[in-house]
Amino acid sequence: MMRPLALLLAALLGLQPALADGLTPKAKRELAARNGGVYDDPEYDPATTTRMFRVSPGPSSLPPGQVASRIKDIAQLQSSRDNQLVGYGLVIGLAGSGDSLRNSPFTEQSIRAMLENLGIATEGGSARAKNVAAVIVTANMPPYVQSGARIDIDVSSMGDATSLAGGTLIMTPLKAADGEIYAVGQGAVIVSGFTAQGQAEQLTQGVPTAGRVPNGAIVERSVKAEFDDQAILTLQLRNPDFSTAIRIADAINDYTSQRFGMRVAGERDSRTVQIRRPKNVSAARFYAEIENLVVESDTPARVVIDERTGTIVIGNDVKISRVAISHGTLTVRITEAPRVVQPEPFSKGETAVEPFTAIDASRPDARVAVLDGPDLQTLVSGLNRLGVKPDGIIAILQGIKSAGALQADLVLQ
Repeated sequence: MMRPLALLLAALLGLQPALADGLTPKAKRELAARNGGVYDDPEYDPATTTRMFRVSPGPSSLPPGQVASRIKDIAQLQSSRDNQLVGYGLVIGLAGSGDSLRNSPFTEQSIRAMLENLGIATEGGSARAKNVAAVIVTANMPPYVQSGARIDIDVSSMGDATSLAGGTLIMTPLKAADGEIYAVGQGAVIVSGFTAQGQAEQLTQGVPTAGRVPNGAIVERSVKAEFDDQAILTLQLRNPDFSTAIRIADAINDYTSQRFGMRVAGERDSRTVQIRRPKNVSAARFYAEIENLVVESDTPARVVIDERTGTIVIGNDVKISRVAISHGTLTVRITEAPRVVQPEPFSKGETAVEPFTAIDASRPDARVAVLDGPDLQTLVSGLNRLGVKPDGIIAILQGIKSAGALQADLVLQ
C-alpha cells in the first residue's frame, strides 16, 4: 500500500528519477508522456541509468497567440533531399486520341526505333493510327531509397494527342542530372480529366493530356547516402528566420545537455542549424529523438497579394498604424445602340445604319473608415466596413504601404 502512495507523492513533487524504479519500461514511457517528458531508454546508452527528462515546455507555457511546432515540421535534414528524374517514352493503347504522326514526326521515329529494338522491321511502311502518344515522364526519387523500391511517376503529352485516358506507358528509362539511369517506368496511365468531341462542339474538363502512374517506376540504382556515418547533421529551415533557428538550437541543446551532458547544436544563419552527433548513439536514432522536440516558430509580418486571381493573404502579425481611408470606385458604362435609318418614300436613298454610343460615368458615395490594426481581426473588420471587393482591398493595401502605415512586408505576385 505504501508503494503506490510513494509513487503518487513522487509524481506530485516532480521526482522523475525516483519514479523509474519499480516500473516497467511501458509504464515509464506513459508516465513520461503525461508529465511532458521523454523516457530515456537504456538501449540508447547502456552506461547510463534510467531517468526521465523534461525536454521542452508544453503548449500551455507558450505566449498567447503563438503556435508551437515540432522540429520535423519546420526543418529538414540537408541530406534528406529528393532527386529529380526525367525520361522520354511512348503511351500506347489510346482510342484514337494519340498523336497525329504527320504533325508529330518524333512520335513516328520513336515507334520505328522501339519496333526495331524488338526485332521488327519497319522499312517501306508508314503508320497512320492515332493510338500512340509521345510523352515526357518525370519522377521524384526520395532520399535513402534502395534498389527495387517503387516510386510514382507523372506523364505529360508532348505532341498533339487529345487524351491519354486508357493508355499504357511502355518501358521508359528515367535519368538524373548526371545522365545515369536510376529507374525504369511502365504501367497504366491514370488521367483525371476527360474530353468529349462532336462535329460542332468539344467539351474538355481537367487536363486529359497529363496523368500519373502510381508506383509505376522501379528503382534500379540507389543514391549513395552514408547517413549513419555523418558526424555533423545539418538542418535547413523551410521558412528561414533567425529567431526560429536560435530556438531550434536552444531546444536541442537543452535536451542533449540532460541526455548526453553536452551541447551539440549551433545556428549558422537564418536557414541553417548544425548538430554534432554524440558518439554513443546512431545518427538515425539521434535524429528521431530531436525531430520531435517542440519549438516556437516565428515568421515575419507579411501580406501576399496575387493580382491575377485577386487572392490576399494577411499574416497574423500584420499591424497598421492609425490611418483614415476613403475608397470609391469609378464605374464607366459604354452602350452601343446603332439605329437603322430608312430613306424617304419614292426617293433614291438607301437604308443605312447610324451608330449611337451612350457613355455614362458614375462614382458611388465613397466611405471613410479609420483603420488602426493592432491585430489581424481589427484590420479585417476595418476593411470590411468599407464594403470593397478584393481588387479594391489590393489597392487599399498598396496605398497604406506607400503611406508608410503598413508594418509588414508587401509581396506582390
